[in-house]
Amino acid sequence: MKTVYDFTVKDREGQDVSLADYKGKVLLIVNTATGCGFTPHYEPLEAMYKEFRDQGFEILDFPSNQFANQAPEDDEGIHQFCTLKFGTEFPQFKKIDVNGETADPLFAYLATEKPFQGFGKGLKNAALNKFADMNNKKFGDKAYIKWNFTKFLVDREGHVISRFEPTMDMEKVREAVQAAL
Repeated sequence: MKTVYDFTVKDREGQDVSLADYKGKVLLIVNTATGCGFTPHYEPLEAMYKEFRDQGFEILDFPSNQFANQAPEDDEGIHQFCTLKFGTEFPQFKKIDVNGETADPLFAYLATEKPFQGFGKGLKNAALNKFADMNNKKFGDKAYIKWNFTKFLVDREGHVISRFEPTMDMEKVREAVQAAL
């Protein structure tokens, strides 16, 4: 059975990183952007990282510019933004595509393991769904991720146990991380 440990990704400098290096840790894998309405999620993500990293928790940050051009900077510019504005210390990887023919295989796997179930109820969520559908139409059946700050929770054995859309309350994400630890 495949796990996230079977994947290799690129760090910000373009060097290969095997996710097997994270064996035994609880992971929160997130696609991010610097200019998104959900960019403030960096703050509770960093707070979670500080609170739980000594218990074997890691956040893996994968910037993507596939959603309304909300991460146009290069890898170093994105890193500077995140560290200066939000004080992020968790690992940040090379900017990637999460949808379409050029989607990083990790995100295709994550989304296959835990498919999109909706943004939830409410007017704002319905509006985001409509906007995401328009944006992702060009990816067809390879529109794996609907929007920035989609989060995947992975257990210590490398299995995807939860998917959180960006509209999910961050306190609920924190509770799920704590339960997984």
